[in-house]
Amino acid sequence: MRRRRAADVVSRLMKEYQAVILRLTRHSRDDEDAITDLLNERSRGGWELAMLTQAGLRLTVVFQRSTDSER
Repeated sequence: MRRRRAADVVSRLMKEYQAVILRLTRHSRDDEDAITDLLNERSRGGWELAMLTQAGLRLTVVFQRSTDSER
């Protein structure tokens, strides 16, 4: 019984993650549109922004959402 409760707690705490790498174009309007579209699309799917980093012309965006047991 105790093991089952522990497993339930762990499954409720779990999240899933999704990473997306965008290559920036140096055209600020196009880049803004691409980033906005990506954020809006993921938001509609229940994803929230977890991390955003940039290295050169690459933007790494990491999203997270609760597992099915939490939603």
